[in-house]
Amino acid sequence: MTPPSIDAHVRLDTHPTHPSAVIATLTGAQAHIPHVGLEAADWHVVAKNTLVLARIDHEEPYWAEEAARELITSGVAVEITPQLREAIDEEWTWANYPMHWCTRTEIREVSAEAQKIYDDIRHGHLLIHAHAHDGHTTVAVGTYLNTGKSVYLHGENHLRQVADTFDSPAQALVTFEGLHGETMRPGPAPMTDTERETAEARTSLDAPPAQPERPLSVQETVPAYAADPGDHDALLDAFLDAHGDWEKWRTWSDETTHAIHESQTLRIERIHEAPAHENAWTVAAYETPVSDRIWVLTATGATPDLVLEELLDHLADGDGWDAPFGAPVDEKAVTAATQPLSDAGWKHTVDGRWIRWTSPAGDAGVQFDAFAAQRPQPTLATWTIWAGPGPDRPAWILTASPHTPSSLLAGLSENLAHRVGTRQTRPAGHERKTSLGTTPLAVPAVRASPTPSRTR
Repeated sequence: MTPPSIDAHVRLDTHPTHPSAVIATLTGAQAHIPHVGLEAADWHVVAKNTLVLARIDHEEPYWAEEAARELITSGVAVEITPQLREAIDEEWTWANYPMHWCTRTEIREVSAEAQKIYDDIRHGHLLIHAHAHDGHTTVAVGTYLNTGKSVYLHGENHLRQVADTFDSPAQALVTFEGLHGETMRPGPAPMTDTERETAEARTSLDAPPAQPERPLSVQETVPAYAADPGDHDALLDAFLDAHGDWEKWRTWSDETTHAIHESQTLRIERIHEAPAHENAWTVAAYETPVSDRIWVLTATGATPDLVLEELLDHLADGDGWDAPFGAPVDEKAVTAATQPLSDAGWKHTVDGRWIRWTSPAGDAGVQFDAFAAQRPQPTLATWTIWAGPGPDRPAWILTASPHTPSSLLAGLSENLAHRVGTRQTRPAGHERKTSLGTTPLAVPAVRASPTPSRTR
C-alpha cells in the first residue's frame, strides 16, 4: 500500500557543535505532522521547526536513521546529509568497554536501557533518594513514582543499570545505607560531563564556552591492586631471562607458553590472548615430576603486573613452594597468610564458611573458604583475591588451593596492603574509538551506498 503523501520535508544533519547529536529541520505546509512524531520520540525543540536528538549513549545517528525510516513509511520526505550518512555508516565501539563479550547490537541494547533510566530521572518519573561512590563508579537508589517500585542503580552514563529492586523506598534506603553509609549523599549525583554536554545540545545550536584541551589520558597513583595490568608477556620474559633454573617451553599452539623449573616440580602456564576476565596464568606445584598437583594458583588476564611480579619473585626465591604436602590448613596458616592485611587495617569479617579481609575503600579483598580447605581435593579453590566492585563482579581475580604456601600468600597480602602503582585514566570526551576490524553492523533498509569507516 502506498503511504499518503504529506506536504512536509525533514532534513537530518549533524549538530554543529556536539558531534554525535542530530538536527532535524522541518519545512512544508504540514511540517507539524513529523514535528509531533519526532517530539514523541524524545527529540527536543530548539527553534521553530528545528529539533535536536541528543543522547548520553552517543547513538543518535542510529536512532536518527530509525526515525527516518518511520517518517518515510508515513509519507514524509526525508533528506539525510552526507555528514550524517557518514556518521550512520561509521563502525565504532567504546574504548575499554567493561562488557567486552557483548556484540555491537547487545552494547546498543545496554546503552538504550541506560538512556531510558536517564530519561526517567530527567522527566521526573524516577525520583533519586540518594547516591554514593563505591570506589569505582556512582551508585544510587530511587523510586519510580508511577509504580512505587524502588531500584538500586549502578554505573554512569551509557553503563548505568538497574542492579536490584525493592518493594518499598524504606527497604531500598536501609539496604543502600548499609552498603554505602560512609559515602552516601542525599539526592541525585551531580551531572557527569556527558550529561552536561547532552543537555547543552538539547537546548541550543550555539557552541558551548571553550574549554581547555584535556589530555588523552592521565596517570594516577593507586594501590597495586588497582593498577593497570601492564605487559604480562614482557613480565614472564624478564623472569625467564633472569632465572636460568627456569626453562621456557612452547606448546603446539603459539597461544600458550609453559615455564618449568629445573626440578620439574613447579610449572607456569601463560595463555597469551586470554580475555581480561578469564584465567591467563596457572602456577602448579607437584611433589614429584610425575605426581599429581599438590597446589595450584590461577590469575585472570586483568591482574596487575605488580601482583604477578610479587608472585614470580616468590617462585624465584623458592621460599616454601616445595614444602611437604599434607600439612593441615589451620588457624596458624591462615593468620600467617593474612597478617599484613590485618596490620594494614583491612576489615575482617566471618560469614559462615567465608572469612574475608576487605580493603578500607571496599575495592579489594581476600577471602578464605574454610569449607573448601577441609575437602579432600587438594586443588580446590580455597583462597580468592580480587579487586573491583566486589568478588561477584571483580576487575580481576586470583584463586589458590588449600596447600598454597602461606609465605607466598603473605607476600601477596603485603603487596595488596602496601605497594602502589599507576593507572591511566581517560577523561570524559575521549572514550570512543573506531573499530575497523570488528563485526560489521547490519545494513539498514534505507541505506544509500555505504561510505568508508573513519576515525573520530
